[in-house]
Amino acid sequence: MGTATTGTDGTAGERRRLINVAYRLLGSVTEAEDAVQDAYARWYALSPGRREEIVSPGAWLTTVTGRICLDLLGSARARRERYVGAWLPEPLPDRTEWGHLGGDGSAGPADPADQIVLDESVSMAFLVVLDAMTPAERVAFVLHDVFRYPFADIAGVLGRSSAACKQLASSARRRAGIARTPVPAPDRGDVVRHVKEAWESKDIAALVGLLDPAAVMTADGGGMAGAALRPVEGGASVARYMVAIADRAPGLELLERSVNGMPGLVARRAGVVVTVAAFGVRDGRVDRIWVIRNPEKLRPWSLEA
Repeated sequence: MGTATTGTDGTAGERRRLINVAYRLLGSVTEAEDAVQDAYARWYALSPGRREEIVSPGAWLTTVTGRICLDLLGSARARRERYVGAWLPEPLPDRTEWGHLGGDGSAGPADPADQIVLDESVSMAFLVVLDAMTPAERVAFVLHDVFRYPFADIAGVLGRSSAACKQLASSARRRAGIARTPVPAPDRGDVVRHVKEAWESKDIAALVGLLDPAAVMTADGGGMAGAALRPVEGGASVARYMVAIADRAPGLELLERSVNGMPGLVARRAGVVVTVAAFGVRDGRVDRIWVIRNPEKLRPWSLEA
């Protein structure tokens, strides 16, 4: 099979793909960056002779990154028990909407978040579903269904047989229940725009009409920013809660911005992003709202200020 090129140039090009894998596995830009950095550190800790023996450095780095993420997912459950309120994935901005690019070196600051491809597999709805899976299910599902890795390779990550990995991915699909047809982006954007307008005008009746009767709002403040500790359930209750927030927070500037590749809303105060909201839309109405207020999770958005 020959010997692969293992110099810096031979592995540096893998970084973007590894960040994409790790973010989908962990739901955290910071942890994804740390996992990839750890994988590279282990690569360069190998002797030159050992690196030369590895035919595919990219496959090796993927396997190691996957194992690191698997360990982090296992320990995350204990950390979540100590987390204040609900835990949500870190939201991602689309730099092109803020007047600069970044990530590809053309403009703007370099940031791991810039390297993540914004598609359906990083939507907040999808990441929340992934978070309900067991660590092994999540790794098998993401690597196979999202990145199309063969089960033989995934077996090396999980330390299980190919058949067992296939079964894990199948179990993850059932758990996810990913059968719902996604709402087209233009239609979703229209719904979010109407929500913004009703929210700004504090029109409870209009908000109730835009929300599914069984809508749920989940907020993540992490104990560092004010947020409901439990999900707010029911369209009417969510509408009243949203208007109450608007009453208590004068001076907020609401912006329509992409959140993890989907239409969302961003709230700024004095030019600083303080809240990012992602939306789930079904049958023309909002059925889920995910609100991230933990400032540590808004780090990628601080560059926009």
